Amino acid sequence: MTPHRKKTSSRLVSLDTFRGLTVMFMILVNNPGDWGHIYKPLEHAEWNGCTLADLVFPFFLFIVGVSTVYSLETKKQIQADHGRLMLKILRRAAIIFGLGLFMALYWYWDFGTVRIPGVLQRIALVYLLCGLIYVKTDYRIQSVLFILILIGYWLLMTRVPVPGYGLASLQPETNLGAWLDRLLFTPAHLWNQSHTWDPEGLLGTLPAMGTALLGILTGTWLKRKGFTEGGKIGGLLLTGVVLAGAGLLWSTSFPINKALWTSSYVLFTGGLAMIVFSLLYFVIDVLGYKKWTTPLVVYGVNPITVYVASGLLARTMNNVQINFQGEDMSLSTALYGTFFQENLSPINASLAWAICFVLVWMIILWAMYNRRMIIKI
Repeated sequence: MTPHRKKTSSRLVSLDTFRGLTVMFMILVNNPGDWGHIYKPLEHAEWNGCTLADLVFPFFLFIVGVSTVYSLETKKQIQADHGRLMLKILRRAAIIFGLGLFMALYWYWDFGTVRIPGVLQRIALVYLLCGLIYVKTDYRIQSVLFILILIGYWLLMTRVPVPGYGLASLQPETNLGAWLDRLLFTPAHLWNQSHTWDPEGLLGTLPAMGTALLGILTGTWLKRKGFTEGGKIGGLLLTGVVLAGAGLLWSTSFPINKALWTSSYVLFTGGLAMIVFSLLYFVIDVLGYKKWTTPLVVYGVNPITVYVASGLLARTMNNVQINFQGEDMSLSTALYGTFFQENLSPINASLAWAICFVLVWMIILWAMYNRRMIIKI
């Protein structure tokens, strides 16, 4: 990771804004004051279904795809540089994967029970595979791969018998992805709330690639010449509506499910991401209304940095023990009880804590932004 001083004006502001909005919401969702008191839209669906919280991860992977086009398109044109470019993609993916493992290890440092799958680990694998695909193929092949991934994953999950269980299943512990995770990892290395399956399991990386490929196709469409900005935006909006509708239709037989990252989930969330991004692109980069975006952009230009740092801070505060008013408790418990629980209802106290967490990081990131500090990974 290297800090760079870079003019943010050279960046696609709408993309930074969308990324910042997504990461900001991710931190809000990940840091409630009390996990037992959360507004329903900020909770993940128990299994099938989709809440606002369930949009965060696919939105981020969609943005990874769009960003891949904007960062690699020029270099992709130079065939002789492909080897160097692919090594750069591999290096970045390895760093992101390593940061994910570091976050899982932090504080306890127990390699015997560290969770190996995770959010950053999935981002790393998706970025690696989709980055290589982007460099070596054109949009036609990428479109075909997108379709094949969705259909292939649907067939795997709904037609292939699960060893030891019989017929194909879409239940948490008996689906093909959960079986594969248990085959590859010991229970101690899976999600600690189950140890029998993992919401970021390996097989689910396949359809997650579909989400990023949709972002790549979106970025490629915006970069195409011969179309007006209005035509490009109109095309994205229409496609987004069609994809979201197709996802809802498919969900009647292949439910929308984040943990399984079902094909219907890819279409539904990808369509919504396309709609949101196209509207932001129109307002910010076409009409030029950019001044309001700064609070989001400060998050968007350093996304991995704030995700990792905020996660480490939260774990530190949860584990640092202090004696407060004669009782031993964690630092976060003391702060939460003093400034939030005593003054607000349980659910509003929980939300207020999360909002304050977001605002504290905004102050830090704004200072970095003013110094033009972008930590490139």
